[in-house]
Amino acid sequence: MAKTVNTAEQDAALNYIAASTRLCVCNAQPLTYANAITDYMLAYAAMTPGAGNGDFTLAADVSGRKLTTTAKNGVSIANGGVPSYLALVSVSDTTLRSVTTCSVVGGQPLVAGGTVDIPGFKANIQDPT
Repeated sequence: MAKTVNTAEQDAALNYIAASTRLCVCNAQPLTYANAITDYMLAYAAMTPGAGNGDFTLAADVSGRKLTTTAKNGVSIANGGVPSYLALVSVSDTTLRSVTTCSVVGGQPLVAGGTVDIPGFKANIQDPT
């Protein structure tokens, strides 16, 4: 018997992430909303929530579904430090929705008052095997 999962199930999980309203560059792995927006935040960019609304694109992937986040360029740096994580949060309901590692400027320290380019990235949910 083959393993299957409904695409709507995968999309529901990815749409939860796509409801994020802010992308935070962090210097440590945030485990809570407060970690992402305050404790570890170096820079952040506003996001337009909803897949297909400009900042998030939901689509088929080679082995499942993917949510692609657009790049954000010229983002103001609020706090200096070495970036190591990107966190997607929803400000409206104060939730931490997704965290991933990052390679913003190759791990070089960010300087407060400058700007940073945040590369686009994707979240994947693979089909069962």
